Amino acid sequence: MSLILVIDDDPTVQTLLSRVLKSQGYQVVVTHNGEEGIRLARQLYPGLVICEWTMQSMSGLEVCRQIKADPRLSTVFFIFLTSLGSVSDCVQAFDAGGDDFITKPIEQNELTARVRAGLRLHQMSRDLQKQKQLLEAELSEAADYVRSLLPPQLKEPLEINSRFIPSLRLGGDCFDYYWLDPDYLAIYLLDTAGHGLGATLPSISVLNMLRSRALDGINYYQPTEVLRALNSTFQMTSQNSKYFTIWYGVYNRVNRQLIYSNAGHPPAVLLSEKPSVQATKLETPSIPIGMFPDTNYTDKFCHIPESSTLYIFSDGVYELHLVDGSIWELDSFIDLLKMDHVVGNCDLDTILAQLNQINHKESFDDDLSILQIRFDN
Repeated sequence: MSLILVIDDDPTVQTLLSRVLKSQGYQVVVTHNGEEGIRLARQLYPGLVICEWTMQSMSGLEVCRQIKADPRLSTVFFIFLTSLGSVSDCVQAFDAGGDDFITKPIEQNELTARVRAGLRLHQMSRDLQKQKQLLEAELSEAADYVRSLLPPQLKEPLEINSRFIPSLRLGGDCFDYYWLDPDYLAIYLLDTAGHGLGATLPSISVLNMLRSRALDGINYYQPTEVLRALNSTFQMTSQNSKYFTIWYGVYNRVNRQLIYSNAGHPPAVLLSEKPSVQATKLETPSIPIGMFPDTNYTDKFCHIPESSTLYIFSDGVYELHLVDGSIWELDSFIDLLKMDHVVGNCDLDTILAQLNQINHKESFDDDLSILQIRFDN
């Protein structure tokens, strides 16, 4: 049985509404002032509220605002009872969160028709809210699964730290690092176009494929071979028009040599600290994975000096909205990294706090991932 709350300081109106609505099989609770009406709404969770616009203690507009401001009552259908009817009055009512009007004098058939319609909409809103809650719970579970796939922090024989902040519950960024053998470490970070589940699924597929070495006949020590195989496997024509960028490298810890290749991804940044802090962009020219089947990729080599740090990241790290409406740039992010290393304060939490201060919005527009590899000796 649907519960209807009537808030009106006129005893005659209270009696009329109560009698008519109860005759239709509804459960009706009546009160004579706004403060008590708000308390009863929070206690009883009615499906529909009929409230007088003009009451002495508190106006119907304020009652509506307070009830609709409560997340638990957001689906309540709110009907104003009023003799007013101008356009400005209607605007005020809808701005306050009202859903409908019943004008005085009350016509019973109109009253019951509007109540039936309002309760149907209330039920639909509740059903949608439940579906949304179920979907959010499933997305949260999926996000936990994605996080569980990401590698743990590494401390020996070198230190790797990481952070992953999806713009939604699910994102298109993904990364991994693992030893191909005791001396060679594979490292990569990829960014699938788009956000949400549609971007997450290709990222997980790539991670599982590379981690299990499921690309047959591929030399995983050679970045260009890996990128060519991924490009052949993940052509966007067969991947729902999804493509991704990736930076892939292999580090030989014996001779301190890094070989890497880049498919449309932001360059990695190598910071060396001796004799002074210097930044080097590690990049190779190419386009994202999946765009064209015959794309060529290029390997480059880099010697890793002692006391240096490598940063690999997605473009969400530096494509931030500034107060003046412009977008922050890669070179500004590199300058921030250099300054943090100069002052000796370069842990990832500090860097992310700085990015939050720079970003003019409350949250990041794009997924944000960053790897920090410290080569201390």
